[in-house]
Amino acid sequence: MKKFDVLVVGELNVDLILNGMEKFPEVGKEIIAQKMLLTLGSSSAIFASNLSVLGSRVAFCGCIGRDLFGDKILDDLTQKNVDCSFIIRSKTADTGVTVALNIKEDRAMITYPGAMNELKSSDITDDILKTARHLHLSSVFLQPSLKPGLVSLFSRARALGLTTSLDPQWDPAELWDLHFEELLPHVNLFLPNIEELKNITAKKTLHEATAVTDQRAEMVVVKSGNAGAVLRMKGKNINQAPFLNGAVVDAIGAGDSFNAGFIHYYLLGQLPESCLEFAALCGAINTTQAGGTTAFSDYENVRRVALSTFKYLL
Repeated sequence: MKKFDVLVVGELNVDLILNGMEKFPEVGKEIIAQKMLLTLGSSSAIFASNLSVLGSRVAFCGCIGRDLFGDKILDDLTQKNVDCSFIIRSKTADTGVTVALNIKEDRAMITYPGAMNELKSSDITDDILKTARHLHLSSVFLQPSLKPGLVSLFSRARALGLTTSLDPQWDPAELWDLHFEELLPHVNLFLPNIEELKNITAKKTLHEATAVTDQRAEMVVVKSGNAGAVLRMKGKNINQAPFLNGAVVDAIGAGDSFNAGFIHYYLLGQLPESCLEFAALCGAINTTQAGGTTAFSDYENVRRVALSTFKYLL
């Protein structure tokens, strides 16, 4: 039996989250935030932490600095039973930081990449890949040293018998140079949101975009926030209505929690419809507390929120 269910490869940073603002800042003016939270950030780390809470065995490969923020990331992941033995501590770069400004369900973010710029596909050796059943990678465009080797990394993983998943996330440069035609045949689960998918495929509608990915991807799961999600598989759509939270604190990490729910059920061998429903529930649970991991403090809290807020029994 493999040591880990999922090897997560990706960026690592802390999030400084400011909530309780009436509007976004304007140049030359100052506004007040009513709340502040310093917490584990990055799409990949939120995904790994929450996936571990759900019950999967998770390891992480990424790059951080030798500083207090790096220490916090290791402590937070370790507390959630994520194996950190493959994490690299840079001798030259600081740990990344994202400052997030939240107003209702909208947000604006500024990221200092730091050490996340240094991770390369060659850092993820075959010996590391062999420890896991599944490879997940997120935030491609925030990792310039990793992106050129993605096709090779995913090809190696599949050759070693791993299933794979990819959440591209937003491209800050808006170039969308993913080379998805070469990459997607090696990806079992492609997990973009609707805007990312349209930009990557250079299409204007979901129908047009999935017509392109149908030729390459095994399964495409498209997230649309409070409009729900769509699973595209074998040329057909499976639609999932959202679990609506009437008291959203913030939406940071909701997509990552969605991914965690989907992949946890996927590796348990659940039907695609069940994976999609559980994913939507996990994404909604995420919005009940600030930050990407707070609502996933432990599995009992996840069960409690699922029942009390969404009338869903786990």
